[in-house]
Amino acid sequence: MATILGGAALAATVIAGGTPAQAGSWAVNAANRNGMVTNEYAYWNPTSRNSLHSPYWLMNSGSLFSRKVAGGPAFWTGRPDNKAPDARSTNGTNSAVFRMITRNASFRNVTVGMSLNISGLTATSSTPAVAWDGVHLFLRYQSEESLYYATVARRDGAVVIKKKCRGGGSNGGTYYTLASTGGYRIPTNKWRFVQASAVTRGDGAVNLAVWVAGRRVSIATDNGIGCAAITKAGRTGVRGDNANFFFRSFRVRT
Repeated sequence: MATILGGAALAATVIAGGTPAQAGSWAVNAANRNGMVTNEYAYWNPTSRNSLHSPYWLMNSGSLFSRKVAGGPAFWTGRPDNKAPDARSTNGTNSAVFRMITRNASFRNVTVGMSLNISGLTATSSTPAVAWDGVHLFLRYQSEESLYYATVARRDGAVVIKKKCRGGGSNGGTYYTLASTGGYRIPTNKWRFVQASAVTRGDGAVNLAVWVAGRRVSIATDNGIGCAAITKAGRTGVRGDNANFFFRSFRVRT
């Protein structure tokens, strides 16, 4: 186990076992103190001396903090708003649209999991409340236009597996729903372990699944729905929409 500093940014503890794309596990935990880890300012201003860069995360929207909370340190979105943050997110977080991915892009057949605690859902003038507000896990993230994601907590109580393909739609891509299961309301201020997996089968199709609090609640098979199945290794990560949340023990295992 090693603690590594990334510039002036807070450290994160990384546990690595073997090569992440081949064997073992890869995990990031928050530092045991309060402060900012990174934000979108660092992503869009990579040469600025004021930027805080994380050695593990890339964030093109929102802000990421480390907080000491009951039960151990955790990552936090900060209070979500729609204000473009400065270098230290002192004027706002823009975490109403929270988009964070790993620098590591070698994750293929993996299960991604984390402990999640949602304080509540919000809305802003530019991000009004919608059914898909909540928290999602990225799988095989190639770009903003090509990815899988699994919703582990949603405003309307659904657990959803989706794929985004290049061409049309928002941000140059079109979403395709691969599976949707209702009846899972968000319990606020409660820790739950959530997971999602992607595994390529021998025939080239991709099996996907979502677990909430130890229970598998949604499964899907992508055999080319909307576009070719995403079989290449990619990044993992966390997405939030109008959600104020904490997470810890972000782990990827093969």
